[in-house]
Amino acid sequence: MARLYSMDLRERAVGSVERGEMSRRQAASHYRVGVSTVIAWVRRRRETGSVQPGKMGGHRPRKLVGRWRTWLLDRCRNGEFTLRGLVAELAELGQKVDYRSVWEFVHREKLTHKKRR
Repeated sequence: MARLYSMDLRERAVGSVERGEMSRRQAASHYRVGVSTVIAWVRRRRETGSVQPGKMGGHRPRKLVGRWRTWLLDRCRNGEFTLRGLVAELAELGQKVDYRSVWEFVHREKLTHKKRR
């Protein structure tokens, strides 16, 4: 995961550019950060008044909860299934999920299906 630059470094680099002491490229070279980084910091200061970093990461809630969980449990316990087939069936019912979400659900619920030839 990327590490945030200190507020002190951000303030010094943006201050140098805003005071006209250095161009963005010169500031990037002087403070040993990327040119696009200094450009983004200057833009952030201009738009928000601060060089405070934005939020990183976060939590995305699961899509297969509530009625979708109940439907999937019933579906998996009452017949043969494939993960790609479940993704397609959910899409037909209006719940757009990806293969990984269905795989994690099946794995978490310890649902398996023995394939027969």
